[in-house]
Amino acid sequence: MRKLIFILLFIPFILNAQIPFFTNGNQADCYVVIGTQVWSCYNLDVYKLNDGTNIPQVTNATTWAALTTPAYCWYNNDSVTYKEYGRLYNWYAVNTGKLCPIGWHVPSVLDIDILNTYLGASGGGKMKEAGLSHWTTPNTGATNSSGFRALPGGHRSLIDYVLIYYVLHDQANFWLTDEGDVGYGLQIDLYFDDAGLNYSDEMHKYDGQSVRCLKN
Repeated sequence: MRKLIFILLFIPFILNAQIPFFTNGNQADCYVVIGTQVWSCYNLDVYKLNDGTNIPQVTNATTWAALTTPAYCWYNNDSVTYKEYGRLYNWYAVNTGKLCPIGWHVPSVLDIDILNTYLGASGGGKMKEAGLSHWTTPNTGATNSSGFRALPGGHRSLIDYVLIYYVLHDQANFWLTDEGDVGYGLQIDLYFDDAGLNYSDEMHKYDGQSVRCLKN
């Protein structure tokens, strides 16, 4: 009986470690506790919504730019080389409210406000993976002291009227659920040369960006 009681009491401490919470094909994500919030500790890598609906992979640039429905792509359309950065999703996939596992959600500005308040100064540095294995030098202020381990997965965006992939290794960009001006969504940006946690509304809803999930 004493052994059973010990095991039951110990379970919550085990669950605070980084453990799988969701598998959707070929990747098990994990979570990390930051203050009062519980975050996934990898960039999202799923090809279905949490109701089982498939998310189409769209590689053609013209088709991608015309979308107003959910889609994903891989950086440079290369799932082998860039798999560890997760898939890039358009904002329409985020807006379904079903992109993250059941019981989890894509964060809002209010969620990031809570995170930013907890992390304090140089919050972005506390979120970025330390070192130069993935980030461009100097990777300013990067300590990953929060355990978030942000990776600079770049994004798919329209530059000079051409839809391209860019800023891999330079930026980690994560969608938020909030909308900006017409046709734009909000995201947070972490930069290789800055330790801040930055907001931006410069991305078109059809752009492809990384996603992190937050527990409800």
